[in-house]
Amino acid sequence: MMSRVFSSLLSLPALFAFCLGSALLVISETHQTRLLFTQLQTLEGERWRLQEDYSRLVLEYSTLSAPHRVSDLSVTALAMTSPDTGAIKVVSE
Repeated sequence: MMSRVFSSLLSLPALFAFCLGSALLVISETHQTRLLFTQLQTLEGERWRLQEDYSRLVLEYSTLSAPHRVSDLSVTALAMTSPDTGAIKVVSE
């Protein structure tokens, strides 16, 4: 009978330590989850900003490389002209 009482007295602190350890692990995991969620939101915001920049750059590229703009710049800024038909030579292999 005495060993049973002694055994139950020893198991009570062990059970308390187990519950305390479990609670601390839950707290730690919850904190880690919140940190990772904050990091995820930050990265998603940056991804959104980069996507906007990319869309803006694609629009700017298509505007700057439009055929009529390139043609106008070649004539005005570079003084280029179309060659005469007689000046065109075909090179064959």
